[in-house]
Amino acid sequence: MKIAIQGVRGSYHHQVAHRLYGEVGLLECNSFDQLSLAVANGDVDKGVMALGNSIAGSILNNYALIRKDSLHITAEYYLAIKHQLMALKGQKLEDILEVHSHPMALLQCKSYFRDYPEIKLVETDDTAASALRISRDNKRGVAAIASSKAAQIYDLEIIATDIQEVENNVTRFVVVERNQQNTEHANKATINFVSSHEAGALARILTIISAQRINLSKILSIPIIEKPFLYSFVADLEFDDLDQWSAAKQQIQPYIMELNVLGLYKRATL
Repeated sequence: MKIAIQGVRGSYHHQVAHRLYGEVGLLECNSFDQLSLAVANGDVDKGVMALGNSIAGSILNNYALIRKDSLHITAEYYLAIKHQLMALKGQKLEDILEVHSHPMALLQCKSYFRDYPEIKLVETDDTAASALRISRDNKRGVAAIASSKAAQIYDLEIIATDIQEVENNVTRFVVVERNQQNTEHANKATINFVSSHEAGALARILTIISAQRINLSKILSIPIIEKPFLYSFVADLEFDDLDQWSAAKQQIQPYIMELNVLGLYKRATL
């Protein structure tokens, strides 16, 4: 099995892939676009993709990628994120002039650095890749925000632990594949839809979902790129059996212009 991840070994995507599938082949991707395309082209069996974080919110572009490349969400996983500040061995916090990491990691740790205004925060493509470059290039005066696994892999010293702003910091990851897998035990669906322009159409859709005793655990709007100021909706629906989902899907048809089922899978627990 070969799995595409965003980032390099030691990244949080790598941790999720390892926890779900053990030691497997990895395709390290520089971007989510590259990851999505690798899955769509069949270069890998699966991809692990972050969809949102409990602090920083949803990654809207990734929903768009899943739809554009006709991928299917086949599983999900919630990972507790613990950010560590790391540097070359022997470096102290007072030696650090710059901290490099992914923009989301920097955002999640911004309150920690309010006491250190002299430290410059530098956005990079990946948490673990920032650690890799410090180790490879012997960068003194530079630290990275990454996982403890990255510190271990790249032989860096952790100089501050668990620096994320909120202790309960969780990222939701999904597994994406080219084809929908067995849905016999599915109890969650992720859909992307455009409601009709009839007044109250969205309210009717939500009422139908509620009437089927389906839990609407998330709904968010995504701009339709080719139609300025028009939006589609992404929704996560949780149910007890597939009959509820099938009935709701049929009953909302009169009130939607377009419906894409991004995934039908078994929900994970936090």
